Amino acid sequence: MIYRDCTKRSRSLPLCALLPPCEMLKKKSELSTPQCPDSCHCAWETATVLCSDAGLQEIPEGIPPETVSLHLERNYIRNIPESAFSHLVHLRDLYLSHNRIDSLSSGALRHLGPDLRLLDLSHNQLRQASREEFGSTRAKTRLYHNPWHCDCTLQELMETLNLEPETVNGIICESSVRGEHSGQPLVKLLDSGVNFCSLQRKTTDVAMLVTMFVWFFMVIVYVVYYVRQNQAEARRHLEYLKSLPSPRKTPTETDTLSTGF
Repeated sequence: MIYRDCTKRSRSLPLCALLPPCEMLKKKSELSTPQCPDSCHCAWETATVLCSDAGLQEIPEGIPPETVSLHLERNYIRNIPESAFSHLVHLRDLYLSHNRIDSLSSGALRHLGPDLRLLDLSHNQLRQASREEFGSTRAKTRLYHNPWHCDCTLQELMETLNLEPETVNGIICESSVRGEHSGQPLVKLLDSGVNFCSLQRKTTDVAMLVTMFVWFFMVIVYVVYYVRQNQAEARRHLEYLKSLPSPRKTPTETDTLSTGF
């Protein structure tokens, strides 16, 4: 619309008089349009940023704050920094599937706003995660196809998150605090009565008992050693005293009188 008006006016006015205002309007128009991150495509009408299959190794910089839907699937991203999404207060859908994410910084997803509806972390390399890393998000979460290590921390996280029902059976224990649980869906283990937190407490109690026993044993060994060492020292001291020459007895007045009688 701006450039069309400039064209109409240029028919009646000299070009040299119209060029500066047109250039200023053009620059103003460019500045008002948000910039799209490199290797990404932005659909401004839907506030969607598409960075799928872009060969990214980290979260791109310059994601517009107005973004509602962010697609980062099928890349080579390994970790999520704590401040990666701190400015995306309007974000509703976050797709991070089919990456190589094996760690989340503490509070990495805590900054996501309450409007977040979907969080997709499926098909990654996550083994462990805690509630602190996810914050208080209530978005439907996909965590299947990750090599999870099932323990008390993961159990507490599963009880906190709003897991997508269709994908919850895909959360498989690749390893666990007990070997017999490996290869089984976490939700089925929990439904059958397995409690990884109680197992962890039992393991901790046993470890404390063993530690106390070792400490008590070391104290006893030290006491025995100390007593024997002191006995040996006392024996040597006594033998030394016996080896000393006995002092001569000084004659007393009683001894003199006895001799006289």
